[in-house]
Amino acid sequence: MDDIKESDLTKDQINENQGVLDVTYPLEVKYCGHCSMPIEYCEFYTEYDKCKDWLAINYPEDYQKRMLSDENAAACGMDSEKKRQKRGGKGMLRVKKDSDDDDVPKRIRLSCTTRGKNKRVTLVSGMAAFKIDLRAAAKFFGTKFACGSSVSGDKDIVIQGDVKDELFKVIPDRWQEVPRVAIEDCGETKK
Repeated sequence: MDDIKESDLTKDQINENQGVLDVTYPLEVKYCGHCSMPIEYCEFYTEYDKCKDWLAINYPEDYQKRMLSDENAAACGMDSEKKRQKRGGKGMLRVKKDSDDDDVPKRIRLSCTTRGKNKRVTLVSGMAAFKIDLRAAAKFFGTKFACGSSVSGDKDIVIQGDVKDELFKVIPDRWQEVPRVAIEDCGETKK
């Protein structure tokens, strides 16, 4: 190619040598209605079967291409399970833990404990049984009592300070689905 000047080569020959494809802009990207990713990336989603069902209904020609490529990959010995994302990331769905035990009475337990030497904290547990968003409740308690409040673990709210007595009035006023008799005082607990 050193002997041939670039002007002697046609534009098509240069593009063929460099591997340039004929692309029209703006690019049209098709997104999956199930996982909301481009359809080329659906195979990395955890629920790939549901994505294939959606693709078969809405884009049958792309579904046929995808099935041909899957069959070719299987014929070549590539395992489709290796392609799928196994850990973390955006492709994983968060599964909420539901404890719908209707036999067990729903109770909110309030207790106080000490942190450090003189610091007192109030523990509120059992609000998740009433389908109350714990993060929103912790934020509400923090603004109501002008103190720090956070969610500890999956089911407990930790409020800085001894506000147990005020909570007996505040919780039923804020959340009407919680009756006053469902709140119990557990007294002092050790952490």
